[in-house]
Amino acid sequence: MKRVLTPEMIEEKRKEVYETLTDATTSHQQKVTYLARNAENFMTVLDEPEDLDELMRCDIDTRCICSLFEGEAPYRPRYICIDFPKFLREGSQFLDLGPAKDFDEALTNLMIMFHNIPSITNYPVYIGDLDELLDPYIKDLDDESVKKSLKLWMTMIDRTILDSFCHADLGPKASRLGYLLMEVEEELQDAVPNITMRVAKDTPDEYLLAAIKCAMKTAKPSFANDRMFRSELGDDYCIASCYNGLYKAGGAYTLTRMILSNVAKKARNIEHFKTEVLPHVCQVMAEYMDERVRFLVEESGWFENSFLVKEGFVRRDKFSAMFGMVGLAECVNNLMEKEGKTCRFGHSEEADALGVEIMEQINDFNNNHFNPYCEATGNHFLLHAQVGIDSDHSCSPGTRIPIGEEPDDLIDHLKNINLFQKYFPSGTGDIFPLDMTVHKNPQFVLDILRGAFDLDIRYLSFHGSDSDVIRVTGYLVKRSEMAKLAGGDAVRQNTTGLGLGASKGCKILDRRVR
Repeated sequence: MKRVLTPEMIEEKRKEVYETLTDATTSHQQKVTYLARNAENFMTVLDEPEDLDELMRCDIDTRCICSLFEGEAPYRPRYICIDFPKFLREGSQFLDLGPAKDFDEALTNLMIMFHNIPSITNYPVYIGDLDELLDPYIKDLDDESVKKSLKLWMTMIDRTILDSFCHADLGPKASRLGYLLMEVEEELQDAVPNITMRVAKDTPDEYLLAAIKCAMKTAKPSFANDRMFRSELGDDYCIASCYNGLYKAGGAYTLTRMILSNVAKKARNIEHFKTEVLPHVCQVMAEYMDERVRFLVEESGWFENSFLVKEGFVRRDKFSAMFGMVGLAECVNNLMEKEGKTCRFGHSEEADALGVEIMEQINDFNNNHFNPYCEATGNHFLLHAQVGIDSDHSCSPGTRIPIGEEPDDLIDHLKNINLFQKYFPSGTGDIFPLDMTVHKNPQFVLDILRGAFDLDIRYLSFHGSDSDVIRVTGYLVKRSEMAKLAGGDAVRQNTTGLGLGASKGCKILDRRVR
């Protein structure tokens, strides 16, 4: 059923446009992005499932489904992960670029391509496996020359790609380019791009220690369990946006999330939640995602008209869609209270077991839901532990233990993580601020990583408790930039505003320091 905009709804949208136009804390480029979204939201092109309005377009305290600002008329995929090796090897007819013959041409061509990738943010969410892409071009160059070029290039990325959902990958093999890039990032301490180090059994400890040293100052790279991602997505995967496992030369049509903390509020007890409430919300959300995907593929024309598709940099059959969720901890705690029990998620075997039962039910639903355009993932969506947004209150990202309730012992925290990260091939993660003394003992972090990745722990992030660059949920911001925005000054990056909101509503600055 297609929605009809009432005069009241239209007037409300006009107010939103005016507020965007007059917002003193947004830059011109940010205004252009937001105004485009305002215009898109005047459209009503989707044949939406019944009950969507009462689950999604409702008060924030009762909202069970969230579209994550994708807009009412999908006209490009949410996440686009192009085949960068093909681009550097062959160039692009549309961009009038030939193959990159040297390091300078590779950096220039990549920057040009970055500004022609129309992901959800209007910026690239994946900028390549930078070590594999660029290492072949530096064989005849000395370290200082490479670092100077990288420093200029990475500074340009930070100043022109205006949010930290932009993501680069390194590893699992060590490379000279990777070492030099981490040295540059440690010096620059910028929030963009986000970086992940993929970790395998044979990733050298020396390489990981260099990454840990960089992460203590810059909150990047984060660390991905290469074994797990390859077992689910194969060798041709990348980490994009926050921590999203997706296919190279593909991506994700859409990401919609279920707010489990609010879903639990609708249930009388655990049995009612499992048999009626959760299945209904899952079904409505899946049908809504199906319609978004259908419109994008069948009506928008993007896959027929984009030069990225025509020149083979992406393929439609390598796209899937992401079935996201937040607030598992609060969901479990609420349901336990309805049963008259005081046990809490992350501190009780019974509460954690209920969390596992809920995840098994959602996973089973997804495995039995068919989408004709998700061939890359067996015609099923990919489960995703969404990182949260700035307006979330009393709702923890994905399956994380709420901030302020983390177990005293790190091993107990990791045991809880091990129960849940296995369900999310398209991304999940946990964040650990570390005491400043860890700067002197990076082997401590390396031991955590190696031990965790022998289990079913997928993705971990660390940063120093004193660093300016911090990880909010899945993206990075600078404390100094949040302070500017809080004082009423405009800032360059959209994600700074998200971080400021999360610092107030989600207590991200109050995580337990290990």
